[in-house]
Amino acid sequence: MGIALDGLVSGLNTTELINALMDVQAIPRNLMSAKADDKKLIISQLQTLNTSLQDLAAKAKTAASGESLNTFSATSSSNNVTVALRPGAAALTADIVVDRLAQKHTVVTAASAEWPDAPPTLTLENAAGERLEITASSSSMTDVARAINSAGFGISASVVAAGTDVDGNPVQRLQLISAESGADSAFRVFRGDEAAVAAGTAADVATAPGAAVVTTGSDAQVRLWAGTAAEQVITSSKNTFTDLFAGVDVTVTAASADPVTVGVAVDDKARTTAAADFVKQIASLLTRIDNGSKATVGTGDDATTLGVFTGDSTVRALRQSLAQAVQHPIDGVSPSSIGISIDRYGVLTIDETKFAAALADDPDAVTAMFTGVAERVQQTAETYSDKYDGLLTARITGQQSEVDSLGRQLESWDVRLEQRRATLERTYARLETMLSQMQSQSAYLTSQLSSLPSYDTGSN
Repeated sequence: MGIALDGLVSGLNTTELINALMDVQAIPRNLMSAKADDKKLIISQLQTLNTSLQDLAAKAKTAASGESLNTFSATSSSNNVTVALRPGAAALTADIVVDRLAQKHTVVTAASAEWPDAPPTLTLENAAGERLEITASSSSMTDVARAINSAGFGISASVVAAGTDVDGNPVQRLQLISAESGADSAFRVFRGDEAAVAAGTAADVATAPGAAVVTTGSDAQVRLWAGTAAEQVITSSKNTFTDLFAGVDVTVTAASADPVTVGVAVDDKARTTAAADFVKQIASLLTRIDNGSKATVGTGDDATTLGVFTGDSTVRALRQSLAQAVQHPIDGVSPSSIGISIDRYGVLTIDETKFAAALADDPDAVTAMFTGVAERVQQTAETYSDKYDGLLTARITGQQSEVDSLGRQLESWDVRLEQRRATLERTYARLETMLSQMQSQSAYLTSQLSSLPSYDTGSN
């Protein structure tokens, strides 16, 4: 904390004087701080550019593989049959007959006020013949349901009110449902332990009077080429047939004796849109670089303002490399032949109408051209944005090193300025002390002189 003197003796505004001197002393430090702030802004913009470039590299990799233009649409002649496409799908048309849907196994027990056994020991058996013995904490239907649910055997139990018995007492049933659908979801529940089940003396709860197997676990079934010598039956434990055809999943929601036609066709509109989106992403990146590289010339007293990328050779080389990757010919043919071009101002565009027409005329040639451009863009983007040795990454690292160095220098400047302020405060404090002493001496001498006797030197 500085000493506030403010001219106790001298009458000087010492605080303002020291602050003014310190402002002069701090000019190099302030210039260095402004330089560090400018570099931080540049680093932020370079990082944003690098992130966009990494995203472009990923999109270009997909485009170079041909997946961007490998776009299909699916159709179905029935709302009860839906088609979903995945990678690997190809154009096709086929008729499907849906014989049945997949079902969960469901059992309802007989109605009773409580479980007929005490203690309530049950044995659960799945379709594979595996068994699990459980015992409920009491004979209440709720506790029996809780024991079944806690067993983790793939059976869900719930208590359902079933009215009253002849004496007016409320009775309940247990509804038992398999967790999964399909033929393998079938199960049995026995009253008794495993030994009784093995001996054949345990009763199946589904066979008791008033109990029933409501639905039997079964697989969904469809037929391809029904009624022909090539008829093929396909089953699934669920109502979705995964990879019924390569890259094609078919989901059924109702059985039908009439064939349902499903189809997969090339989606030219989606292919054009995918190509346009990719080119527009490159164009957006080029525009960002251009805008960041502009210098705004000031008028009058206004200073010229430089863009964050102005004079940056790495960014300039990146811009040139991306432009070359897009506009250079592929096997002697210019990308402009399919609507991808750069005008004299360096603006990248795609003529979607021209691209769609070229795609319809020769899809293989357009695909080869587009994937070739995408491959070059991928290589360029990865060369600059690789997180380990990318050229733009190295540029960011270098700028950050300079900021770190400036930060250390600023810390040293802060220490020196603090010491300088302390020196000035001590100097002016001593000045005030010396002035005070001199004033005291002056006052003493004045008082001594005034006390001396006066002599008349005139003649008589």
